[in-house]
Amino acid sequence: MTKIEKKNLAWGYLFIAPAIIGLTLFIVAPMIFSFIISFTDWDMITSFKWIGLTNYQTIFTDDIDFWNSIKVTFIFAIVQVPCVQIFSFLLANLLNSKVKGVSIFRTLFYIPSILPFVAVAILWMFIYNPDFGLLNQFLGFFHIPPQDWLVSNKLVIPSLVIMAMWMGGGAMIISLAGLQGVPNYLYEAVEMDGGGRIHKFWYVTVPMMSPIIFFNAVMNLIGVMQAFNEAYIMTQGGPDKHTYFYLYMIYQAAFKEGHMGYASALAWILFVILVIVTLLVFRFSRNLIYYEAEVK
Repeated sequence: MTKIEKKNLAWGYLFIAPAIIGLTLFIVAPMIFSFIISFTDWDMITSFKWIGLTNYQTIFTDDIDFWNSIKVTFIFAIVQVPCVQIFSFLLANLLNSKVKGVSIFRTLFYIPSILPFVAVAILWMFIYNPDFGLLNQFLGFFHIPPQDWLVSNKLVIPSLVIMAMWMGGGAMIISLAGLQGVPNYLYEAVEMDGGGRIHKFWYVTVPMMSPIIFFNAVMNLIGVMQAFNEAYIMTQGGPDKHTYFYLYMIYQAAFKEGHMGYASALAWILFVILVIVTLLVFRFSRNLIYYEAEVK
């Protein structure tokens, strides 16, 4: 290696040093620390008490809330991810049209995704209010009785899903960017074969957009498996623990009950679950994703 190459390498390490230091201090080190204390009984005040695998044994054998939180989190993910992805993808197709003022609509539909979640939650709690909420007032025009949206066992998950769809502007923008990169000659080829809009959508748009759809779905899945704000701000895990999401359970164990070692064990179990779910999604979607430059 020449002196110039060594100098360039040194400058390269210097420029990436802040990112490496930040990654080490704020991600890697806390992960290592949480893994260690997951084998302890620690309340953040007294000294550590090493208890080995007791936390993990308790989680899998004696903690009923653990299995309930796993169930409600997966139910929320199974319902939310397809609804948000389908809605945002169809919305992106509509906003990809070349009509006057379409940029205004793109902005309006994207804004909810960048709003603070606390403000969004308060807004939707007002909309869902069973006494004076806007949604029940709207249903009243059709003589539909008011619904207990956030306090009904059957309606609370659909209510949170609707809110998530309203906040799906991020996936919509990514899909919109991908749609603008689909070659026009593919649509022209479908027209020459006598195909219509449905044929264009199903045989051109969906295959060409499948990598982006997959990316949005995976990112959304990872995010929804870590749902917390909905339970913390809007439902407090209710009604009857139907929104007692896994991350909310970790929060309760750590900061309400003071069992930081137990909460760390829960967090590492969630990490393993996310890794397994993501690998399974990649494995079973391998034949469903089309890459234009891929040679098979």
